[in-house]
Amino acid sequence: MPRFLFDAVRKGKYADGFWQRLGYLPEFKANHRPVLWIHCVSVGETQAARPLVKEILENFPNYRLVVSTTTKTGQELAQEVFADVAELVFYMPFDWRFSVRRALRQIKPNVVLIMETELWFNFLREANKSGAGVFIVNGRLSEKSFRRYALIPKTMRRVLHYVDLALMQDAADAKRLSNLGIRGSKVKVTGNVKFDQSFNLSEAELTEEFRRRFAIEQDAPLIVAASTHAPEEALIIEAFKEVWKNSAGKLPRLLIAPRHPERFMEVAVLAKNSGFDWVMRSEEESGRDKVAEVILLDSIGELRAVFPLAEIVFVGGSLIPHGGQNVLEPAVVKKAIVTGFYTTNFDDIVSELAAQDALIQLPQLNEKEIPPQLAEVFLNLLRDTEKRDKLAQNAFDVMQKNRGASSKTTESLKPFLQVHNNNYILSKS
Repeated sequence: MPRFLFDAVRKGKYADGFWQRLGYLPEFKANHRPVLWIHCVSVGETQAARPLVKEILENFPNYRLVVSTTTKTGQELAQEVFADVAELVFYMPFDWRFSVRRALRQIKPNVVLIMETELWFNFLREANKSGAGVFIVNGRLSEKSFRRYALIPKTMRRVLHYVDLALMQDAADAKRLSNLGIRGSKVKVTGNVKFDQSFNLSEAELTEEFRRRFAIEQDAPLIVAASTHAPEEALIIEAFKEVWKNSAGKLPRLLIAPRHPERFMEVAVLAKNSGFDWVMRSEEESGRDKVAEVILLDSIGELRAVFPLAEIVFVGGSLIPHGGQNVLEPAVVKKAIVTGFYTTNFDDIVSELAAQDALIQLPQLNEKEIPPQLAEVFLNLLRDTEKRDKLAQNAFDVMQKNRGASSKTTESLKPFLQVHNNNYILSKS
């Protein structure tokens, strides 16, 4: 409670959707149809859920879909990407019994899907008690999270008792969850739905808008620094200065997309002090957009549309002990990927990409060593078109080889989804 009050009052962390977080949701009526509630924490889970939602609704079109998120950025993206299929998009209630019960009474879900591994104790218990089927999908449990949960073994066994089925990304995730006390019969490995990502028409249109506005062309190759964290932007700008000085002919440009919106202005100051001409996506369109060497993407949900324009994509959260961000989004559009050495959040994926010569991963370096090493990697890739294309093609091939997790997940859920679907059909007849 003290931590909650500090975050709420001092940081304004829960100001957006505060009443929804207390369980006071907008009016929702299922009209006697079965209800599927899918929870996505933030932007990453929301993007990952897209192919899974598509697969489920194609097989079970009678379900009414509702989507919850925890973060503001996740909420904004969910409102956009599920606008045509979700009956309601709202904030996940705080994990207190009264707020959870109030939300469950409003939604009355038949099936609850938790993306990745958000183990909200009261929510899982109350959802189970309400009669809903409770499932973990695209489950992931890092070694760090496992060690933390393992400190409360009795609580975890009790909480996991309320989960009907856990569909995990890989065998290591499944084993860690089993070691926390869930019954082995409740755990399956179905793969990572992030491999099933694709780009839709609206993103293609946005890509062309970026291409036109910022005059992106091969004569000025674009390096994208995606989902960056502090102090990565400063290190990348230093590396970019070296690349700029040593580039012959085609002078590159840099687009920086910070992971968290609250850091947009902080990164804007870095760009302003970089010595380069720079622009922000949020500014009014001007002639500067077409010539600026540094572009700041200070928007939500648009990064995927930028990837097709890049020659090189550096994936952030990997030069610091954060664990890295998603390396698959640039892979699906055949881009050369570079990442740092902290990639525990995506260890298996990064290892497979590296083994298939589909990614360049920096060795562990101290902060002073990072800019020159990163600059060398960027320069080599910009000069060697064949190497760049090979990395990009190999990354795309790995994506293609691992597709199908959404179908496997839906197939595993079919026995549970079919029950409510059949009841609805019988009630209509």
